[in-house]
Amino acid sequence: MATQIKFGTSGWRAIVADEFTLANVRRAVTGIAKYVAAQPLPQGAPSHRILVGRDPRFLGETFVAEAAAVLAGHGIVPEVIPDAAPTPAIAYAVRQRKTSGAINFTASHNPPQYNGIKFSTPDGAPALPETTKQIEAAIAALTDENPKPPEATVKQVDVDVKADYLKRLAEVVDLAAIKKSGIGIVCDPFWGAGRGYASQLLEKAGIKVTTVHDTRDVLFGGHAPEPDDHLLAECKAAMKSTGAKLGIATDGDADRFGVVDADGSFIQPNYIIALLFDYLVETRGSKSASGETLGAAKSVATTNCINALAEKYGLPLYETPVGFKYIGELILADKIVIGGEESAGLTVRGHVPEKDGVLAGLLVAEMVARRGKSLGEQLKKMFGEIGAFYPVRENFHLTPEIKDKFTAKIQKDPTELNGMAVKSVVRTDGLKLLFEDGSWVCYRLSGTEPVVRVYTEAKSEAESVTLTDAAKKWVLA
Repeated sequence: MATQIKFGTSGWRAIVADEFTLANVRRAVTGIAKYVAAQPLPQGAPSHRILVGRDPRFLGETFVAEAAAVLAGHGIVPEVIPDAAPTPAIAYAVRQRKTSGAINFTASHNPPQYNGIKFSTPDGAPALPETTKQIEAAIAALTDENPKPPEATVKQVDVDVKADYLKRLAEVVDLAAIKKSGIGIVCDPFWGAGRGYASQLLEKAGIKVTTVHDTRDVLFGGHAPEPDDHLLAECKAAMKSTGAKLGIATDGDADRFGVVDADGSFIQPNYIIALLFDYLVETRGSKSASGETLGAAKSVATTNCINALAEKYGLPLYETPVGFKYIGELILADKIVIGGEESAGLTVRGHVPEKDGVLAGLLVAEMVARRGKSLGEQLKKMFGEIGAFYPVRENFHLTPEIKDKFTAKIQKDPTELNGMAVKSVVRTDGLKLLFEDGSWVCYRLSGTEPVVRVYTEAKSEAESVTLTDAAKKWVLA
């Protein structure tokens, strides 16, 4: 029986040699090719063109070559990126080269045994559900479980995406301010697609840079390439030995970020998004070219610190389901200054409608340089102005029996949690409970594994511990 290929919040992912096989890659790319071939040609284009890229994972070059053969057999010109490239660089190239989209072989921050396919539409954004449903239907309609590529009718073209992307980053980020400040920076690309991007741009601008994990390792050091606190020890050590004031890291495909402050503290992504929102409004303003007031976008599970800042500045706030494609829509519509998700994804106005971990780190460097204060100092100042926020996220593994009971339970609107009355219920994505004191709990069931993601936010560390404990107990109650 053929594997059911489904595109989740960020593409299709599976374990290599289990479900992520050459046969299933052919099926997935055939479905994409059939979808693209049915779309109108870009204006002035003699044929459809699709960018094909990858992160540095095992067999990435093989999968890219197979995808290119399938596309060429369907009359779609494959524009192949020979080297591993960040997801945001591929998204930028889609827009600059006006292709019909991009196929990116990456499993992002997933463990090394995984690979995946992300499909971007001609606007450079992750494909929306209405698109992926059509692709899934085209895959399901295939009668051959191991389709061979038809004979090629067009030729593959190799393209470089790095130069244009770095040029764009240099336009968005004030590199001169970073250089003037004299802060040293450690870049940690986690052996991933971000290698040679932020570090090269900073070095060229004359900024002191040290890199760690700057070689290809398809096993990512033996763990998931996720720039989270517990995996940033070598970045912190390099900061200490060089006197660097900032550490910036990216995940496997460089769409997510991790940030280490001058004292070695990891600053969680929720706070980075909030600080950058505050900084961008302060330095770039909040008006569009036509004078429209711009706001901020955040997923339903992201800190209400963003809400408080929007209220402070009198700006619109957009709360979206989880999945960056929804924030991407608001970037394309020029509605927001910044959009972010607590899972370490953000982008800014005028940039790609896709998560950009490289840009995030560079903007943080600019913010630290121009404000002349550490991130911890900036956070303390912001809390003094809008109040404190303590967000927590935990994954809670469920037995099949508990998952079934919990799935049924969250269909109903609770009226209280641990003795606290529920003020309102939000169902933008999962189940979110809001309380009178401004604290909240959000539950989201994973679509691929027996896990419930439990998000909480309270106004103090002590209240956060109590609320998180109550939120987890409610799962089993």
